[in-house]
Amino acid sequence: MSGRAGGRRWTPPLRRRRRGPGWAAQTPTWQRARPALIADALKRASARPSGNWFVVCASREVRAGGRPFGRTVGGAEVVLWRLDGGELRAGPGACPHLGAPLRDSRVVCGTLVCHWHGLALNGSPFAGWQPFPVHDDGVLVWVRLDEVGGEEPTARPVVPVRPAAGSGVDAVFTATGRCEPQDVVANRLDPWHGSWFHPYSFVDLTVVREPGGEEDDVFVVDVSFRVAGRLVVPVRAEFAAPEPRTVVMRITDGEGATSVVETHATPLTGPDDDRPRTAVIEAVVAVSDRPGFALARAAAPVLRPLMRRTAGRLWRDDLAYAQRRWALRSTGRFPG
Repeated sequence: MSGRAGGRRWTPPLRRRRRGPGWAAQTPTWQRARPALIADALKRASARPSGNWFVVCASREVRAGGRPFGRTVGGAEVVLWRLDGGELRAGPGACPHLGAPLRDSRVVCGTLVCHWHGLALNGSPFAGWQPFPVHDDGVLVWVRLDEVGGEEPTARPVVPVRPAAGSGVDAVFTATGRCEPQDVVANRLDPWHGSWFHPYSFVDLTVVREPGGEEDDVFVVDVSFRVAGRLVVPVRAEFAAPEPRTVVMRITDGEGATSVVETHATPLTGPDDDRPRTAVIEAVVAVSDRPGFALARAAAPVLRPLMRRTAGRLWRDDLAYAQRRWALRSTGRFPG
């Protein structure tokens, strides 16, 4: 089959991979996955400012006319809801009257009404209840928690550059692990584990460029996404950490160029908790310049569960990695 789209010769999105070595015979990557290199990349990411902004959930999880959304971030209860016009409100999750969990309350005409005694909150300061700054970037909701973050606050979070709004299909996956945010970020700053730990999804992975320092802090990776059998989608991707709790993978060449996968690690427990828990909130924004991609955008409600299922399969293993890392660190046995 041949043809032209946008002045370019048509090429199939899938490639048939030549038979390569089996899992055990592939080239080992442990010598290149140097603990010091990963630790240095993590240290640089941890030193970047976040402005005290934390990703809380997907934008579509907080709906106008719907129930409030609650999450604990860094040990602080947070409640979010939308006004009838769609504007977000956020604040402490405990009612200022007698501490009722506001996440279980109701939103009536844009006002959050406590289900214990009927105290009404419209998002303005009231009876000691102070709202939190909140930001909806169209895919994710961020809340600024200055007491939790402890940094110099900023007016807006560090939102990664994404494809133009409305041009892609986005899905958000959330999972929770017993670890700290740095363990999740470290997992993402170790691309060498891909073909070994996730052979069902990645093959032929090569790190073609490592970070050179603060001014060159990007991993460049060639990898093929396994679709079925020997059918793969080869791409080149970049991994970078724009702030302490975020790692972004961006496809720079190949099918779906400019698509991004954002991994956000949000602490659920406080810094002194001896059993820390972290939420992985991962946003995938997929785009394509193929004419048929308009059908994928139209089918987004059907595709999102499939995209979340794919992310869930990967994070089943990657959370095991992050949790193992924390278990070793917490007992002084981590080799890095």
